Amino acid sequence: MARYDFASPRLYVDAPLAPQARVSLEAPQVNYLRNALRLKDGAEILAFNGRDGEWRARIETEGRRSTVLAADQQLRPQPPPFDLHYLFAPLKHARLDYMVQKAVEMGAGQLRPVLTRRTQAERINLDRMRANAIEAAEQCGVLSVAEIIAPIRLDAALAQWSPDRLLVFCDEDAPEQDPVAALRAARESNPGGGLAVLIGPEGGFDEDERKALLAAPRTVRLSLGPRVLRADTAAVAALALVQASIGDWLSQR
Repeated sequence: MARYDFASPRLYVDAPLAPQARVSLEAPQVNYLRNALRLKDGAEILAFNGRDGEWRARIETEGRRSTVLAADQQLRPQPPPFDLHYLFAPLKHARLDYMVQKAVEMGAGQLRPVLTRRTQAERINLDRMRANAIEAAEQCGVLSVAEIIAPIRLDAALAQWSPDRLLVFCDEDAPEQDPVAALRAARESNPGGGLAVLIGPEGGFDEDERKALLAAPRTVRLSLGPRVLRADTAAVAALALVQASIGDWLSQR
């Protein structure tokens, strides 16, 4: 039996979920359920808020115009979040949307733009990032919605870096090596603590930034192979490597 119900619509709500809870929906959510999906009163959907697990809920009309969700039964408890941060030099528009969605699908619990000397897009719409993170969670059975953090300059991020968090930074100039072996060796030498993956701008890190990254505690400089990848492709490749070698994919085996 499948662990997730992918046949039923899923909706993120920013309200507590509990037995007999009633959640008022916002106009865009009502439009999605009523007009896009053409659901009527009594139709069942899955609801989650990132805190209380996943619930079966029914659509109901309350009053003349208000639409609510009536929670019925918890189907999945809230899992503990995996402590994986994803930091990235911002991209423009559609490619940033794609990268945010894929990072959520790959299990990132926190997303943060990092401004470097070669960053091409410094204006970031955090509300749009959050909307993409929610949409990815709704579509992929993810119960935790990634935290969206305000942009920070790379030097400031490194200045406040926690020595307990392993930083994996991908660098096209890094010597080619077995990336799985490099990640496992770094983790085994100092187990515990969280993980972070950093993808730089498409122009790459400059030499001063590279030196600062290598001087940071618990840093792994990683090559993603013989081909140069676009930043959004590199994000998926790096997160897959981390999850498969030292991340929460291991707990599924």
